[in-house]
Amino acid sequence: MREYVLHPMLPANQGSAFIGRAEKERRKILAHLLGRRLRAIDAQLCAPGGLPEHGIHRILVCRPNHRLGNTVLISPLLRELETMYPGAEIDILSAGCAAETLFRTRFQVRRIISLPRRIPRRPLHSIRLVRSVVRERYDLAIDACLQSNMGRLLLGACTARFKIGFPYAAENGSPLAAYHQSCPTHFALRNVHLLRVARGMTRAQSWPSLNVGLEPMERNRGKVVLNAILEQPADSTDTRPVLGIFANATGDKRYPETWWQEFMAVLRQRHPDVRIVDILAEHGLSQLPGTPHPFYSRNLRKLAAVLANLDGFISADCGVMHLASAVGAPTLGLFSRDNSDKYAPYGGTNHAIDTQTCSSGAQVAEQASRWVDRLRRAHRAERPTRLLESTA
Repeated sequence: MREYVLHPMLPANQGSAFIGRAEKERRKILAHLLGRRLRAIDAQLCAPGGLPEHGIHRILVCRPNHRLGNTVLISPLLRELETMYPGAEIDILSAGCAAETLFRTRFQVRRIISLPRRIPRRPLHSIRLVRSVVRERYDLAIDACLQSNMGRLLLGACTARFKIGFPYAAENGSPLAAYHQSCPTHFALRNVHLLRVARGMTRAQSWPSLNVGLEPMERNRGKVVLNAILEQPADSTDTRPVLGIFANATGDKRYPETWWQEFMAVLRQRHPDVRIVDILAEHGLSQLPGTPHPFYSRNLRKLAAVLANLDGFISADCGVMHLASAVGAPTLGLFSRDNSDKYAPYGGTNHAIDTQTCSSGAQVAEQASRWVDRLRRAHRAERPTRLLESTA
């Protein structure tokens, strides 16, 4: 949920573009400097179908990234590993605090190694953490991101009987090219595909959903808090839908406050009985003026517990969007970039809107209102006691 600090001498949109270009240039330079080493690690990768069904007990998942969304997106891989090797234990090499907060309660997760968000500022601490991983012996190590230089270098440095990751230099005809064939576009499913190809599993199977493993007690506590926010007693029979909205995102994915004002005006007109909960960003300031029900927490599990009790959730493309989807809240993602096929919330009644085709927040709200209508019908069929017929 932390925001980037944009270049102080640039407007917000130019600052975002500046950061994007700088990041691309940094990656390009690193790839050039490390290219030979990164390609050499391909020789260590397990051949498709070479991962055994039994004998995998110690697993390392490398995803050294601090972003909330990228952390949540490895949860389908964790679920697949838990299903495939139910007696194994899993170590996660991550960055920042998101993985530790979200995955520490999973039964098969033994250890979460969290690198600093900014490694150059704490080099000695980072080296100690990496050495602690390199000294371990694993049966399986996974580079959980396509073309992550750090993840690939860590995969090459660790000790494991089997290593899997998307190959850098797999040309047509190479056995490793099978990892790229029929690979899903969505980032959350690529790792699952990677693991299945390594096991030689070709039969079509359903994809695991995002999941951060909320405990029933956490969900119940989230419900109590949500009722308090809505000033609703626990035994209330009020079945009006509750919709959460997160009006923040990183850089140019963030819509301005005037855009949200247009959006909210149309949404309230179309669905006057829907109760709106304003999910506040880390800065603690509301971007939905006039919304009487705010919720604020910097604790990701507390946030997830409240999101899990919503009837629906709307936000721009961001980590909180993925978190809402991972706790089962029907989620509508608003995308200002051409990347909804890679990051859209998937499954169930989840949906994405490409806002580039709309000229205003009001036009997006018209599409969102139709999604709310579908959501109502789905909820009415599954949980008729919770929802009331729309008066819109």
